[in-house]
Amino acid sequence: MQLFFQHIRLFLLLCSCFSIATLFAQRTVTELSTGWRFALGERAGAEATYYDDKAWQEVRVPHDYAILGPFSRDNDLQDVRNIQNGETQVNRKTGRTGGLPYYGKAWYRRSFTVKGKGRWFIYFDGAMSEATIFVNGTKVAFQPNGYAAFEIDVTPHVHQGNNILAIQLDAKAHSSRWYPGAGLFRKVELLHTASHYIPLWGTHAIPLLQGEQGIINLTTRICGGNQEVMLQSQLLDAQGHVVAQTINKLKEQDSSLCHQRIVIDKPQLWSPESPYLYRLVQQVIWRGKVVDKQVQSIGIRSVAFRPYEGFFLNGQRHSIQGVCLHHDYGMLGTAVNESALRYRLQLLKDMGCDAIRTSHNLPSSLLAQLCDELGFMLMIEPFDEWDTPKCENGFHRYFDKYADDLVRQMVRHFRNHPSVVLWGIGNEVPNQRDENGWKLVQHFQQICHEEDASRSVTVCMDQIPYVLKNGFEREIDIPGINYNTQNYPQAYAQWRQHIILGSETASTVSSRGVYKFPVQLREMAMYDDHQSSSYDVEYCSWSNTPDTDFALADDNPWYAGQFVWTGFDYLGEPTPYNNDSWPSHSSVFGIIDLANIPKDRYYLYRSKWNRQAHTLHVLPHWTWPGREGLITPVMVYTDYPEAELFVNGRSMGRQRKLSATEVATSLHDSLALLRRYRLIWDNVKYEPGQIQVVAYDSMGRATLNKTIKTAGAPHHLVVETINDTISQSDGSLAFLRVSVVDKEGQLCPDDNRLVSFSVSGVGRYVAAANGDPTDLHQYHLPQMPLFHGQLMATVSALGRKGIIRFTAQADGIAPCTFTLITK
Repeated sequence: MQLFFQHIRLFLLLCSCFSIATLFAQRTVTELSTGWRFALGERAGAEATYYDDKAWQEVRVPHDYAILGPFSRDNDLQDVRNIQNGETQVNRKTGRTGGLPYYGKAWYRRSFTVKGKGRWFIYFDGAMSEATIFVNGTKVAFQPNGYAAFEIDVTPHVHQGNNILAIQLDAKAHSSRWYPGAGLFRKVELLHTASHYIPLWGTHAIPLLQGEQGIINLTTRICGGNQEVMLQSQLLDAQGHVVAQTINKLKEQDSSLCHQRIVIDKPQLWSPESPYLYRLVQQVIWRGKVVDKQVQSIGIRSVAFRPYEGFFLNGQRHSIQGVCLHHDYGMLGTAVNESALRYRLQLLKDMGCDAIRTSHNLPSSLLAQLCDELGFMLMIEPFDEWDTPKCENGFHRYFDKYADDLVRQMVRHFRNHPSVVLWGIGNEVPNQRDENGWKLVQHFQQICHEEDASRSVTVCMDQIPYVLKNGFEREIDIPGINYNTQNYPQAYAQWRQHIILGSETASTVSSRGVYKFPVQLREMAMYDDHQSSSYDVEYCSWSNTPDTDFALADDNPWYAGQFVWTGFDYLGEPTPYNNDSWPSHSSVFGIIDLANIPKDRYYLYRSKWNRQAHTLHVLPHWTWPGREGLITPVMVYTDYPEAELFVNGRSMGRQRKLSATEVATSLHDSLALLRRYRLIWDNVKYEPGQIQVVAYDSMGRATLNKTIKTAGAPHHLVVETINDTISQSDGSLAFLRVSVVDKEGQLCPDDNRLVSFSVSGVGRYVAAANGDPTDLHQYHLPQMPLFHGQLMATVSALGRKGIIRFTAQADGIAPCTFTLITK
């Protein structure tokens, strides 16, 4: 009997220990990436707890089901009059959303396990789109905006053990102006906390600079009732050392908000050139135990937009060198992948880009995290539509009910990121023509200021002649102008802010490796091959070449900087081939093409923006059978002021960049402004052989030189990559550029033969693209034609260390095998 009572006491002690451990358990976050079942179409009963989904496809999240295609002219035909583009009649849009089947209903299901007490949440970083969430058969949430992150407290709907999560997506056709993607294209997480916890986006950190001190004012919300808790906040440097800390007690009669102040002497400052990050570690302590812990990166910097003077970062004037980005990754679709996003950002970084505008939607959490780490400033905006439609089934249908919360949640989500320097509240909204449109500007700006008084707000306007008359801009902190460069001087002089942001610039169009003759400035130029010239002289009816924006930045201190449309080509909006011009189905606005291969224009921006490295880029290629004796102009993009061109050893003369004064007096030269930023030899006649360019510095000394030769017969394939090692993590990607070259290794610039791929070892083939905006090959199939001699393929690691062998082969030439190492 005594032994029996000893067993009972031991059992009760174990139960007590389990209860205490559960009571004081810290948060756990589990990414729900595997174990998903997916099906397209209506699935009656799919939201139920008991449902046979074994026949459904097994997928990994993030997941974009529409990127598999196939492409079709009939996917999402839109009959639209695009007022923003100056259209006066309704036109049929083919390829406007990429020619991919993104619309319709779809289901995702998986089980998840609940074990222990506390609170349970499910977090979605985005779900495209019009998502209805079910837990154990009960509808628990609806989110109409596919780009918006949201969290659901599912505590009342779960039970110990196995539970079922089901998501219905109902994307409408005619709901977007570009390819929006489809599916659970961003991460999904299961969060478990104790009863006292810091909720989602519950901490607001405001960094300030006062003299040589950095001050971080913290406001933190604690959930779990009015019982006495303590909040400890520590600031750790990059080496993990505690450099400052504070602890506060919240008593029962206190509010759930805790206000703290952290002071650090001589802090390291965050900037694009030196993106230094501290870590803020916050711990909620209840009854002497840590019950919740949250860690986030923090950067200390100051930003200011000053009238007449421009944008200032950490007290220094800084002209923003930014690009606009849509959220798709070309061949990979919209499913968020860290290695893909990091690869793209590194390309932009080398170009000298230091800022990104999220166009025209809320970005993934990962984008902001990587911009913090790599040093990009961010302008974040929430939506493309207000209450007036741009698309038949766009967000305007939900505007009245959801817009305010979306703006508020945008600010809460991203306000602690040092990379974020500006909030956007609207893009080219038709309300610009409305006499009372300014009231909505005031309304949304007020929401931003309520949630974050430390940053300015902008609205991106394109209807400037109307705005100059009706005062749409009157309440905004920083007026953003899309294009309309001819209206900049009047707007600057008339508007009270006396500062202008180029919120969307250029819209220059080009296709990599394509050159059109004669070389002349052309607006909305269209050709039988549905391509645009890579001489960078063609643009849209509302826009200009990059040189105009360079001059604005150089000549006007009140110009805060620019966001170029766009950093990369993206699926959809195939301007100028957007009106019934199939098979055009991707944009050609990008500085980098859809395959992640830089165009010539990349080096024009690099020559102006990258001040850490020299640039010397020559165009076009020099393989032109049939053009012998015909004028084939040569351009050079370089940061050097002067260069000399040689054709087969003969000098074509030295060219020097023009000054602003010389441009102004060159009245009969249509390319005069271009000559301020480019070196141009207009009258060169093509002859096979080679061209060489020698660059000279400001002292007249020869520095760099570059030679381009006429290519011989295609001989073999070559594969190049930035790094021949990748992470072994399942889903990590390597980008492999495949080119066809002659016997001497010279690129064959007009070879478009089909290349096939195979992968062995600890990897798998993922996708390939060639950058051709008219190509209809499906990305996920292991073959792709070259476009002007090049394409890009991607392979993925499988979660193990070892070797990946990638082989590319094509008829008539030697293949190539490339080896990657996973670590």
